[in-house]
Amino acid sequence: MSKARLLQEILTRVKEGELSVEEAAVELKDFPYEDIQFAKIDHHRTLRTGFPEVVFCQGKENGQIAEIVKRLAAKNSTVLATRATPDAYDAVRRVVPHAVYHETARIILVRDPELPAHDGGGDGKHILIVSAGTADIPVAEEAAVTAESMGSVVERVYDVGVAGIHRLLDQKEKLHSANVVVVVAGMEGALASVVGGMVDKPVIAVPTSIGYGASFQGLAALLSMLNTCAEGVAVVNIDNGFGAGYFAHIINK
Repeated sequence: MSKARLLQEILTRVKEGELSVEEAAVELKDFPYEDIQFAKIDHHRTLRTGFPEVVFCQGKENGQIAEIVKRLAAKNSTVLATRATPDAYDAVRRVVPHAVYHETARIILVRDPELPAHDGGGDGKHILIVSAGTADIPVAEEAAVTAESMGSVVERVYDVGVAGIHRLLDQKEKLHSANVVVVVAGMEGALASVVGGMVDKPVIAVPTSIGYGASFQGLAALLSMLNTCAEGVAVVNIDNGFGAGYFAHIINK
């Protein structure tokens, strides 16, 4: 639910007598956060940024994840939980039965089943997610599912790394038609520079930890992307598909 719609709903309930002014004030006062001891849930995030707080599952107990998601879902039509395991999903599904698990992306998505499907606004703007190799797909899918859950239309082009540059050149039409391009690459991370030199749209580079020893778990790709001579390339942290998808949606919308 957007911040405008959230406020509109409260004001409408006041107007129609379903909610007193005092009760509305309490609801608004409760927006900042909900303290459940092991977490302080930021219910005000939608009002500030337009999208609810996202749950980072890594390091949390499954029961904690389930409780946080349940409470977020009670006040938001869309809830996203990243870096989730199948066991975490099982725990969430017990308290939020309509939750969906995107296994490759490791994302749990809760979306109000009564909401219409996202159409991306119907203006034809979309995000293109490009991966250098098949091994980079999990991070690419994290970016794709994140952007889709926020309402963007996403296209995917996978396994078009620079070792076989003809595979990328075959995708020129898709590259040029996108509103923003997310490039996911490990090893030496060269694909982001190549794409940045081909398109006139923003490019978001995502280094992955895929590669042999001297890639240093993605550090080599990160440094290559940061040192690109191609204009219009921004770089997120290693394996941060979520951050790239979120940023791509902000640009796209």
